[in-house]
Amino acid sequence: MYLSELIGDFLEYVEIERGRAPKTVENYSLYMDRFSEFIGDIRVSELTGEKIRKYHVWLDRYINSQEQGLSNKTQNYHLIALRSFLKYCAKRDVKTVAPEKIELRKTSSDFDHTSFLTRDELKLLFNAVDATDKIGLRDLAILELLFSAGLRVSELTSLNRDQINPEKGEFVVRGKGRKVRPVFLSPEAAEILGIYLKMRDDNERPLFVNFAGKSSLHDKEAENRRLSPRSVQRIIRKYAKKAGITKNVHPHTLRHSFATDLLMNGADLRSVQSLLGHADISTTQIYTHVTDQHLKEVHRRFHDKPNQN
Repeated sequence: MYLSELIGDFLEYVEIERGRAPKTVENYSLYMDRFSEFIGDIRVSELTGEKIRKYHVWLDRYINSQEQGLSNKTQNYHLIALRSFLKYCAKRDVKTVAPEKIELRKTSSDFDHTSFLTRDELKLLFNAVDATDKIGLRDLAILELLFSAGLRVSELTSLNRDQINPEKGEFVVRGKGRKVRPVFLSPEAAEILGIYLKMRDDNERPLFVNFAGKSSLHDKEAENRRLSPRSVQRIIRKYAKKAGITKNVHPHTLRHSFATDLLMNGADLRSVQSLLGHADISTTQIYTHVTDQHLKEVHRRFHDKPNQN
């Protein structure tokens, strides 16, 4: 079978049988298009380890229309997509290169002390919001919900009002791969969300909307007012700047802060994995780089030193 034919089938498999989000399917399509661009529409049986090695080199030298190359992390996304494709071929008994032949590039950990906020920094961020009007209330509710529930920004922006019951203090979200998981609200988050919802003087479904737009009962127009992930990113950056935080703060920073706070306070890794909605615990383990450093500091400061009085 030719590569183009199998790639089309593979993308349908990713979308329908694996239940991946449209954005994931779109990314896989891009990565496989680039592989096709390099390798050509050959028979899948003609793939060899040597051709894949040359693909590694091609990715490393790839320059896009903006004259930018691909980071090691982005190159790995391409290789992960290719490995998934080869697994699909094996599932269909199509003879080709074994998936385990695909080796990912080594990358330095992107998760360091700048990837999460300390308790003091979180306090500064939240205090930077003037919640005396509806925009401020909305923005504070966004911050509280991201940190309290550890949501991805896409999960936050897709929420509807009827999903949230602040008095109950918990609800469910549909995350990556359309997997449903429960999330929980802190008392502070529940209080702010309750005030925000009572303040809303419209009947629109989206939980977080752009108040600058015209309110409408029509579903299509209401969806146009739903805050986008990019809008939430801008909101968070505005308050981080106002708070005087020099770190690069974005929505995922609050998710990192949520996970790190749990682990530093004694939560086990499996529980944090479930709360974050990670399919693989190895993804959750990136947070141990931070907590391990925290434990090292605790040991240095508090462990008894026999030679000292």
